[in-house]
Amino acid sequence: MDAPSHSDTTAPTAEPQAEQTETVAPSNRKAPFPRGFLDTISTGWAEHPATLPAAREQAPWAARRRERLSRAFPGQRVVVPAGGLKQRSNDCDYPFRAHSAFSHLTGWGSDAEPDAVLVFEPRDEGHEAVLYFRERADRTTSEFYSDATIGEFWIGPRPALDGVAADLGLTTAHLDEFAPEADDRTVGTDDEVTRFVSELRLIKDEYELAQMALAVEVTGRGFDDVIAELPRIIEHPRGERVVEGVFHQRARSDGNSVGYDTIAASGPHACYLHWTRNDGPVAPGDLILVDAGVEVDSLYTADITRTLPVSGTFTDVQRRIYETVREAADASFAAAKVGVPFRRLHEAAMEVIAARVAEWGLLPVTAEEALDADRGGQHRRYMVHGTSHHLGIDVHDCAQARRDMYYDGLLEPGMVFTIEPGLYFQIDDLTVPEEYRGIGARIEDDIVMTADGPVNLSAGIPRTADEVEEWIARLQR
Repeated sequence: MDAPSHSDTTAPTAEPQAEQTETVAPSNRKAPFPRGFLDTISTGWAEHPATLPAAREQAPWAARRRERLSRAFPGQRVVVPAGGLKQRSNDCDYPFRAHSAFSHLTGWGSDAEPDAVLVFEPRDEGHEAVLYFRERADRTTSEFYSDATIGEFWIGPRPALDGVAADLGLTTAHLDEFAPEADDRTVGTDDEVTRFVSELRLIKDEYELAQMALAVEVTGRGFDDVIAELPRIIEHPRGERVVEGVFHQRARSDGNSVGYDTIAASGPHACYLHWTRNDGPVAPGDLILVDAGVEVDSLYTADITRTLPVSGTFTDVQRRIYETVREAADASFAAAKVGVPFRRLHEAAMEVIAARVAEWGLLPVTAEEALDADRGGQHRRYMVHGTSHHLGIDVHDCAQARRDMYYDGLLEPGMVFTIEPGLYFQIDDLTVPEEYRGIGARIEDDIVMTADGPVNLSAGIPRTADEVEEWIARLQR
């Protein structure tokens, strides 16, 4: 007999036990439970272990973040929802990932519960933080076996209130006890609170920096996996999909998942900035641009891009373009200093890009004219995106921060950001020589700002053209 599909295993709706005395005609796929099942399902279960866990590593760090939010909103009730499940189709949901602010303030990462709510209850001395969530169902209730969304029979063990309280160092209560109030200041609907929790992540603490380094380390292993599999990738008609799958295996085995949809863009696809369809071949002679990052269990993610010659060596034109991108990245890195405006990182990269494409005769104006803030920008045809964004528990972290704290903000120790210049010559761009068309290249690294200068967390992943060629040769020996 064939095994049932996922859609065949939806839980039947249970009638109240005292009332279900006769067989009821099934409605579609939902048949009632028989009396024998209802009479015995609540008995014969072992007790859950009573041992409480020790507080997890991030618990004291999350407590300090909560103290900062409490000080910012004295006397006000602040609500931070984790969010809920999102339907993919019918009874299938997307994998749950808690809201970034919720995870940042609780320390609950990949194991956070859907629909949980962190509430800052005002007290004379500040706030009491209470974490509301749906506790494991008592096995005498129908929820245990009949609810395919939350029942343990369906999705596995769920946490208990006392266990989570010990784990996260928080007061916990059942979700049924949470009642919203008219004057709640809720993340996601209150602009000031939403902005504050986003800006709270601009400076990373020691725990966060260690998680960022871990995410980069695992991501580097994922890139190694892709290179090692290049022969198989080339053979497959949708080699880009194989790249995506190889990297995803590393992300799921050594982390929580990917931090964002992997871009595996080979040949002309590398010129499309957010190519995630990944359905093309990976052909010898082309470049493949791989933009990928592993999200670890704490939900911190890397964001790395490397552009690889599929055959193992760059052509002269590919190398010229690639090394120009690296020159721009190095200029941006050199510009990173404490107290420098964040936007200066982009400006430094653009100066290199404008100079080189002008030298190649691709601009109708000089590089200096292209860099004019009011009438320039001609070079941006070949690099339309920005050079940097903040990185952390979100791939585009701190996105709700004010402009004067983000793009116009000053670099400070503890900030983590990307440097990712590129050059993209579309396959049908008649403003460039034919030998340039269809070539796209980007180099992206993850940088932490320190008092002594920037540190490239991903420096161990080969960057120069020579290093990339040696990398490919070494992993395919």
